[in-house]
Amino acid sequence: MIRASRGPIVPLVVDSPASGWFALHGHENTERERAQQRRASGGGTGGPGGRTRFRRSPKLAKLEAALVVADGPLSARKLAVGAALLDSAEALRLIDELNVIYDASGSAFRVERAGAGFQLLTRPVFARWLDRVHQRQERLRLSAPALETLTVIAYRQPITRADIEAVRGVQAAEMLKQLMERGLAKIVGEEDTLGRPYLYGTTRLFLETYGLESLDDLPQADVLRRPHSQPINGESSALRAA
Repeated sequence: MIRASRGPIVPLVVDSPASGWFALHGHENTERERAQQRRASGGGTGGPGGRTRFRRSPKLAKLEAALVVADGPLSARKLAVGAALLDSAEALRLIDELNVIYDASGSAFRVERAGAGFQLLTRPVFARWLDRVHQRQERLRLSAPALETLTVIAYRQPITRADIEAVRGVQAAEMLKQLMERGLAKIVGEEDTLGRPYLYGTTRLFLETYGLESLDDLPQADVLRRPHSQPINGESSALRAA
């Protein structure tokens, strides 16, 4: 499913709540990429009606088709398997080639990193229109308390409910329930203290929703992240939310 959003290039059905904290950066068109675009367009050779024709090899067409029908981000390895490519390196090369074609042809789409994979996304210029068409903002809006709770979890994970409540100064049980129901937070373990309280962290859907490749992409992550994060199930929380 192709998706779009309010940020520079963000998803269509899973959209970020009303907040600009985790917006993606726009794509910068370098001179090298402009040269690639000219090559992709055949040096400006026009097709019927004066329009430039952008051809796709069979492999590139398969990769594009896999991205179109995917329900979520796909890793380079999965794209290579789905499009019958040699390996992940070829998938990455074809993604770059596809983006050159999209940029040169003025397409509404672009392939961007989302979470741990790649996803076909619409450009930000269409975000508000798509919001109205699909009524996404009303459906996906988070309340201020829920958004505050999610922010505390994102920056301090893994974290107990008591620690969340200590930061916010109010009960967090209901907000945690809402965030877990929306798939943005989950239980990631237990703290090795009396009573073994649950530890909470963000999910892969959280990364995808806010257009983050990893938790290190959070704004001011080096300053605001927990200074001594403990591994979650053997994986450092500084790498990715599972």
